[in-house]
Amino acid sequence: MSLAVINGTTLTGSVGINAQTGTTYTFVAADGGNTVVTLSNASAIAVTIPTNATTAFPVGTVLNFAQTGAGQVTVSGASGVTLTSIGATAATPKTRVQYSAGSAIQTSANNWLVIGDLA
Repeated sequence: MSLAVINGTTLTGSVGINAQTGTTYTFVAADGGNTVVTLSNASAIAVTIPTNATTAFPVGTVLNFAQTGAGQVTVSGASGVTLTSIGATAATPKTRVQYSAGSAIQTSANNWLVIGDLA
């Protein structure tokens, strides 16, 4: 699969899928980088970003997630983790609708910027 051509170089690759079907999930180290966590449940799903003391993600880590079921996904940080995002629910961003996707980017230890198709 060709992803892009930059300065005459074709970049190729694939993305790992971590399929989750429960109503809660906490990101793990393996979710960083080229992985998308898909979240599918008919009920609301609570996703947690752990503290740096629990899971030492390197600064710059990107956690990708997608709501593939009907249940809206809410992202929150464990105690001591600060999330910044858009809207009234900036500290606990939510996916907008089924098939919405987002990313959490670690900007410093225990600080994450959450972007994407959020409510």
